[in-house]
Amino acid sequence: MSMENNRLLMQLDKYRREVNREVLNPAISELALEDLKPMLGMVAQARAQYVSELLEVAKLSGNNLPTPEQIRQLKVCRETYDELVAAANALETVIQRGYLDVKNS
Repeated sequence: MSMENNRLLMQLDKYRREVNREVLNPAISELALEDLKPMLGMVAQARAQYVSELLEVAKLSGNNLPTPEQIRQLKVCRETYDELVAAANALETVIQRGYLDVKNS
């Protein structure tokens, strides 16, 4: 890669950080670990519900395929879990990149 490309990418990264911090930091209050615990609990609850639903479907189905309704319910659980994990990961990225202020613990 040429020096010009590297320079542009470095400037782009710097600009991305500035813009994200300018937008996100005022929109979201300073975070502390205590602020994140409810979110972590919610993700854990969604995980438990998803896995529990799978085990319940397996128990009720035995060696048979699950019913369409059982699959729909399992899908709802998975979508909820996946969405919460994606959001938690996005929050982690925001913190890692320094877009938000964090409180000293």
